Parts: sequence; C-alpha cells; structure tokens
Amino acid sequence: MVSAAPTASGHAPELSRSGPAPASSRRQLPAWLEIVKPRLIPLLLATTAGGMALTPSSLQGWPLALTVLCTLLGGSLAAAAAGVLNCIWEQDLDSRMTRTSRRALPAGRLDQTQALALAALLTSAAVLVLLVGVNALAAALALLGLCSYVLLYTVLLKPRTSRNIVIGGVAGAIPPLVGAAALAGSPGWGSWWLFWLVMVWTPAHFWALALLLREDYREVGIPMLPVVRGVTVTARAIVRYAWATVLLSLAGAWVLPAGGLFYALLVLPFNGRLLQLSQRLGRNPEDPQRARALFRWSILYLFGICLLLLLARLPLAEAIALPPLATPLPVALPTLAT
Repeated sequence: MVSAAPTASGHAPELSRSGPAPASSRRQLPAWLEIVKPRLIPLLLATTAGGMALTPSSLQGWPLALTVLCTLLGGSLAAAAAGVLNCIWEQDLDSRMTRTSRRALPAGRLDQTQALALAALLTSAAVLVLLVGVNALAAALALLGLCSYVLLYTVLLKPRTSRNIVIGGVAGAIPPLVGAAALAGSPGWGSWWLFWLVMVWTPAHFWALALLLREDYREVGIPMLPVVRGVTVTARAIVRYAWATVLLSLAGAWVLPAGGLFYALLVLPFNGRLLQLSQRLGRNPEDPQRARALFRWSILYLFGICLLLLLARLPLAEAIALPPLATPLPVALPTLAT
C-alpha cells in the first residue's frame, strides 16, 4: 500500500522524515510499532479517502460510515504489513547504515520470527476486514498494493535501478483505487486520475529526500538517482515532475463528480508553492535546506489535494459546477523520463 513511498515510500518513501538525523536524537518507538512504519500510513489513508471523494456513491448513513471505516482500517493493516515485510527484507541493509542500525530488527530489539508472525497476522486481518466489511475487489487491490511495495519496489527495483521510485511508486498510488472500489464496486475515471497524480508526484517527493540521504544510499550501494546521476540531474528531474504534477492536478476539476470549480480555485496556491520550492531547489541543488523544504511541502501538498477533494463534495462546494469534458481522461498516462 505504500508511497508514497515506495510511497509513496516509499520505502520506499519515508513520508514523515525531514532529513538525516542521528538515531539517538529521535524518540524510539516500541519495536513492534516501529516496524509497521506508522508515519507512512496517514498519507495512504488520505489518498484512499480522496479516491472515495471522486466516486459518486449511493451509500448513506450507517452503510456508508461502516464501509468507510472498514476500508480505512483494512488499508491501515495492509500498509502496516507492508512496512513489516520491508523491514524484514532490508534488515541486513539497515544494519550497515549508521542512520538505521538502531532500528528494531538490526538492533536485536525484535526477533525476525516475531516480525514474520506480525506481518502474517496484519495481512490476514487486512484481507478479512476488507472482504467482510467492504468487497473482494477492495481486498484484492489492497493486497496488490502490499505486494507491489514489497516485491516490485523493495526486492526488485530499489537495489537495481535509479528509476526505482518512478515505477515502484505504483504501490503508493493504489489506495485511491481501493477507496473507489469500496464505494462504487470498481475504480472510475476519478480514482484513476488520482492514481496517476500520486505516481507523478512520487518522484519529486522522494528524490528531494534522496538528495538529503544520498551519502547513506551511496554507502550501501543503493542506486538512487542522486547517487547515479548526481544532484544537478536529480534537481532538474524534480522540476519536471513538479510541473507534471501541477498540470495533472488541474484535471481534478473535471473528474470530480461535483465541486470542480471549488477545487480548481483552491488548488492554485498549493501548485504555486510546489513550483516555487522545486525551482528554488533547481537553482541550488546542493542546498539541503531547499531539499528539506520541498520534501516537507510535498507531503502537505498531497494531504491538501485530498482534503480539497473531500471539501469539494460538501453541498456548498457542489453548487459550483464546471462544464463536463468532451472526452474522458485516459486510464493510463506516460511517466516522464529522468
């Protein structure tokens, strides 16, 4: 389920991390809680809710509330299971990095067998909650997100290619499809738009973090883009993806069932700030403060997009309408070359 990121940490992207810091300076979570990567889950749930907001639903009252609750609970459990499996797979890698050597598994605060048992329990609970409380498609998509994060990103792409997050970002982009499937029975145009928005948003978000952590990645041989191509190329790629994110975000005004004009007006300052910070980084890619500022804003940006989608479904916002598109958006959009 991750994103944001592979997310996306993803991780894959570690969504709440603002840059490298000594392990001793961070509060140490209980071992079982640390390995589920709890700071990644809220953004995944936000995009799940965004997928729901993009879906015209006939559910009302308790059926709607119960479906939403089960969807978010099942998504949380699946994301937690993915986090545990990621920690298990990268245990040796974490042990060789100063920044991560004090994590629960490499530090010996949790046994690998216990971690595997926890991952199995979380995965089973996620599938059960989604099957019983939502529907089979939502359960299958959540399981697909989990497998994408662990197998596609962590195992296959991350150690082999500098474009790992471009492709592996699919794991963090699946939650909107889960949300749409929960309320409508199948993903619609709106949820596919949000899927591709998250995919395009993920590289700029994660590469800003990779600029801060590039020496850590270099130390253990992970071919992140700043390590392989350098900071200047990475900053230019970030700018391109920021522009793509901004342009694609505007399509939300038409894919929303209602309230599109409300969304279109309020998304402009979010987009302006994203472009401002990416351009600043492009002018001086060696400045860690600029990379940190962009990384932090990119998290708030995606939260903001999802909040606007939810607010656009309020009665007052729905009264403001845009003309429909002459043709629907495509289901698939090409990713940008780095």
